[in-house]
Amino acid sequence: MLELSLIMLAAGNSTRFNLPTKKQFLRIKSDPLWLYVTKKLSSFYSFKKIIVASSNISYMKKFASHYDFVQGGTTRVQSLKNALEKVQTPWVMVSDVARVDIPHSLFLRLVENALHADCITPALKVADTALYANDEALQREKIKLIQTPQLSRTSLLQKALNLNADFSDDSTAMSAVGAKIWFVEGDERARKLTYKEDLSSFNLFAPSAEVFSGNGFDVHEFGKNRALILGGIKVHESMGLKAHSDGDVIAHALTDALLGAASLGDIGEYFPDTDKAYKNADSMQLLSKVYTLVKQYGFELVNADISVIAQAPKLGEFKALIAQNIASCLGVSEFRINVKATTTEGLGFVGRKEGIAVLASVNLKYFDWTQL
Repeated sequence: MLELSLIMLAAGNSTRFNLPTKKQFLRIKSDPLWLYVTKKLSSFYSFKKIIVASSNISYMKKFASHYDFVQGGTTRVQSLKNALEKVQTPWVMVSDVARVDIPHSLFLRLVENALHADCITPALKVADTALYANDEALQREKIKLIQTPQLSRTSLLQKALNLNADFSDDSTAMSAVGAKIWFVEGDERARKLTYKEDLSSFNLFAPSAEVFSGNGFDVHEFGKNRALILGGIKVHESMGLKAHSDGDVIAHALTDALLGAASLGDIGEYFPDTDKAYKNADSMQLLSKVYTLVKQYGFELVNADISVIAQAPKLGEFKALIAQNIASCLGVSEFRINVKATTTEGLGFVGRKEGIAVLASVNLKYFDWTQL
């Protein structure tokens, strides 16, 4: 039995996927895709260590703290180099989480042929005519379509990556240092998920119907001679709120609610009030950035309910405008946003007209990629 570690590469930006959710965070039932793929592949063997290269480490750890996580790089090579620093076994298997349906039979072909060479690589033959630059016919008998996972001797793979060339897979890197490559038959099921249209080619479970709730609360004091902005709408010319940003207490509470429902922390982690970059910042723009992030992690808004607690000014005529503006900012239907206004009947700092408080509640659901 080989002493073997597994590296899963999950640091991609999904630039060709063209969906609001990054492909590694699409939900398969309740599991994000990266976890679903890693669980399946790791079930085939007793790996000494499972290492995931990612740019979202703190979030991913919430799903599988027993894995080792390393920071992904801007390239595949850099991500792999970072992951290899944690490998102590003589053999390492490397795969991409975009290979969502690797069959057990392909895995066995790799392991069973390990002693034939330094790098065992699955490859598919080309059956169709292949052209280069639209006119030059290639000898398809000499063409191989390379897949992952690939099995390599760890020391040689590390040596190859230290050449600092931009290798697209392990076998080409290993070839550059004279390592022996052994090809095994690939599998059509191990094709990559690259474009959103590819999703229909895989037999994957739909996302669960779970709903996630989050609350946000914020309060600011009156006292700054500037416009009072609530939900991106100017409701008074001079009753400004004291704040590092524009003081939009609705946007702040709603931002925190979105982050809470997605288990992504709080507003201060992303836009600290000690950062000069956010001095007088447009809080609706920050809200939009956070909702984009929430969508990248696999969620979409079900609804938001916002309670504004203010003795003054009166907000009755502004509630619908605020709701419409929030809906436009988030790109959702207006019926998903509700804005309420109330007072404290003269009690407390709000009753003394010293400031405004806002409580926001949201519900999120998983982005349903099956409805594309």
